[in-house]
Amino acid sequence: MRIGVPREIKPLEGRVGLVPAACSSLVAAGHEVFVERGAGLASGYDDDAYRDAGVTLCDDAASLYGRAELIVKVKEPVEGDLRYLRADHLLFGYLHLAANPGLLRRLLDIGLTAVAFETVQEADGSLPLLAPMSDIAGRLSIQLGTHLLHRPQGGKGLLLGGLPGAERGRVVVIGAGTAGGNAARYAAAVGAEVTVFDRKRDKLLAMRALGGNVTGLFPYPDAIDEAVAAADLVVGAVLVPGARAPHVVSRAQVRAMQPGGVIVDISVDQGGCIETTRPTDYRDPAYVEEGVLHLAVTNLPGAVPRSASQALSAAITPYVLALAERGGAGLEAHPALRHGLNVAAGEIRLPALKTVGQDY
Repeated sequence: MRIGVPREIKPLEGRVGLVPAACSSLVAAGHEVFVERGAGLASGYDDDAYRDAGVTLCDDAASLYGRAELIVKVKEPVEGDLRYLRADHLLFGYLHLAANPGLLRRLLDIGLTAVAFETVQEADGSLPLLAPMSDIAGRLSIQLGTHLLHRPQGGKGLLLGGLPGAERGRVVVIGAGTAGGNAARYAAAVGAEVTVFDRKRDKLLAMRALGGNVTGLFPYPDAIDEAVAAADLVVGAVLVPGARAPHVVSRAQVRAMQPGGVIVDISVDQGGCIETTRPTDYRDPAYVEEGVLHLAVTNLPGAVPRSASQALSAAITPYVLALAERGGAGLEAHPALRHGLNVAAGEIRLPALKTVGQDY
């Protein structure tokens, strides 16, 4: 199969769909790989590294999309990508269509087949292609949230972990999945007082095991209300695979936080789990709502493109090989990839998107 890796054009998105080593594996398996010039530069991979891996470099997006059958990219296609997509393309990348009905309609109109990384699901319920970026997003939520708490950034001037003679910061994490679990782990490691909410007891047990400064609670509304009001940093990490995230924290609860507090909503790709969330990018990542700083960047792992690209390539390469070996037949024969199928031939195929696309 002819596999294409375009340059990402979403603002300040430096990740690349496949690193050179992954391309080399695909070439060794008998596939043709095309990479747009400059696609890997922000991740630390120059064009020579791709050429040495046996790929064909394309001078521009038009040439890349024109030659490829399977398009492997990181973020959802934006206008500069959509003009080149065709009905015979198989698109494989992060799509987050539940929060983007306009893009859903464009992909339906094009008539292509699109498989979303975030909805590829194994029999045990795991999301193997979302997990590596959730790892990164969870860790970044604490790193970036800590920075926003500093007074020069508009925060309340708090050292998150505290120190002798000064109180510890209070962190609330909504959701103890991969992203939320990583956020809690990082916050606990710097010495903050951490409260994690989740519905599953096994996850709450795992959170308590992080240390004596971590409390795991069921998300009763009154408990969330009390914890958010006292929090210095709130991390939203609620995930319903393929569907829009529910609002778990209301505007009124945000209003009850102290001025200069910080919210980082990792769920923003799926619409956000905090009512005051609105999507941003790294050009202007933070804003103030109800006196609280919000960070809601829709491509949070894009801040560390080298690490993110390496982790992503390691996760997706076996699935790219499965798609490339048999194309559509490979998709139908692979249960996890079937779960990832969002649209095909102008029809919505992912049940969670039915309500998003009910007017189409």
